[in-house]
Amino acid sequence: MKKLFAKQYIRYGLFIIIGLFVGWLIFHSSKNKTEESESSSATTPKAAIWTCSMHPQIRMDKAGKCPLCGMDLIPLVQGSVVVDSNSIHLSKEALELANVLTSVVSRQKPIKEIRLYGKVEADESLTQSQVAHISGRIEKLYVSFTGEKIYKGQTIAKVYSPELVTAQKELLETAKIKETEPAYYEAAKEKLLLLKLTEKQISTIESSGIVQNNFDIISDTYGIVTSKNVKVGDYISQGSVLYEVADLSTVWVKFDAYESDLLFISKGDKITYSFQGIPGKTFSGFISFIDPVIDPVTRVASVRIEVNNAAGSLKPEMFATGILKADLTEYANSIIIPRTAVLWTGKRSIVYVKKPDSEESVFTLREVELGPMLGNSYVITSGLTEGEEIVTQGAFSVDAAAQLEGKPSMMNNTYDSSTVIIQSSVQTDNKTTSAATLTKDSLKVMGKCGMCKDRIESTAKSIKGITVAKWNMARNMLVYSYSGIVKKQDVSNALTVVGHDTQLGKASDKVYNELPECCKYRE
Repeated sequence: MKKLFAKQYIRYGLFIIIGLFVGWLIFHSSKNKTEESESSSATTPKAAIWTCSMHPQIRMDKAGKCPLCGMDLIPLVQGSVVVDSNSIHLSKEALELANVLTSVVSRQKPIKEIRLYGKVEADESLTQSQVAHISGRIEKLYVSFTGEKIYKGQTIAKVYSPELVTAQKELLETAKIKETEPAYYEAAKEKLLLLKLTEKQISTIESSGIVQNNFDIISDTYGIVTSKNVKVGDYISQGSVLYEVADLSTVWVKFDAYESDLLFISKGDKITYSFQGIPGKTFSGFISFIDPVIDPVTRVASVRIEVNNAAGSLKPEMFATGILKADLTEYANSIIIPRTAVLWTGKRSIVYVKKPDSEESVFTLREVELGPMLGNSYVITSGLTEGEEIVTQGAFSVDAAAQLEGKPSMMNNTYDSSTVIIQSSVQTDNKTTSAATLTKDSLKVMGKCGMCKDRIESTAKSIKGITVAKWNMARNMLVYSYSGIVKKQDVSNALTVVGHDTQLGKASDKVYNELPECCKYRE
């Protein structure tokens, strides 16, 4: 009997041990599955909308293939979810990754900084030509190279002149009869004076009675020889230019100003400038002349400063860099923003404005009108108001995010101009069924008033397949959704029939003239 009870206890004990082991296996496996599920959900981004990385206009509410290219759809991460049809939301992490910075718009005193480049030139009013007053042959030159300095009264050349020899003989012959025929004597003497002989030279010839074959040419100017035009042995005629001479005690610094900058440059403006050849030293001067003619090749006009160069430190052809700061009185107290805030497309200039009173970083595209450029900033003539906060760094990154969302951007000034496909699903009887595929498209339609809005939307909805039609009066843009196949040209044709021009067609004048006066949108 005791052996029977012992066997039963052993059997019950084995059952209990087996039950505990099976329970441990079941619950341990369930726990692992739960942890795996939680880990998987933590790494998978939660998104209610799926999109295509190549075609961001695609929007679906579940995973699948892109209907345009066949690529796998990706979840639209909540960090860059579009808040509304014209705004883009960026998470804190996205802002830091794109290095986006913002600043508050303010009014400032506009000072345009114009950088000018030029060089030193000789003062044209002090440039002279040293000419020969007699004809003959150069026997000797006392100034033999360019750059040599000459002084007034200096002997610069020796010339043999047959004409001068004849004039001397006439003087000596008339000197014999000057008591009886003084007129002939005075005429001969005057001829030598016109040939630039001095009174002393004429007296020497008359007293000696000897005809001189070679005569000195005396300089009648002062300065630096910039051009030497003769050599020993050359024959010269009366009036021939022997040397070009420049007086460099005063020089010009001539800057090139582009025609776009000439509007802000006036005579008397101060320019601060420096030279590469004189490092560490800054000069300043006032504009004395602005060339009234623009060079047809370089499209610049010369701006001149006169500089005292008594020390001779400034040499012609030295390069100069100048800065002119112009006060733009006509733009006084204007809004000024950094250049980095503006995205310029050639036709449109846009900035991104942060929505006020929002804890999240939500940005909206705004078109602005630019005034003059002030170095690293722009004057804004319209489009912004004081106190608004705009993106000043990383604007291109914000614009790229807007483009990926299919929203208005620097490359697209209309919302949803391309087709957007949304695959929706509904829950019925605990089973998920797929609804019809809706295609979203847009068309520019001209109109003016509320009657136009009703007429445009009702006409669009009357087309088979179109279920939703909304016309934006401010942008003249019709956005409509449809199932099946609806050609945009068919929508355009239907609207032109009722009197509204579209981007694809124009209503007839007869139909347009029959519209009520409040609907007349043509200028």
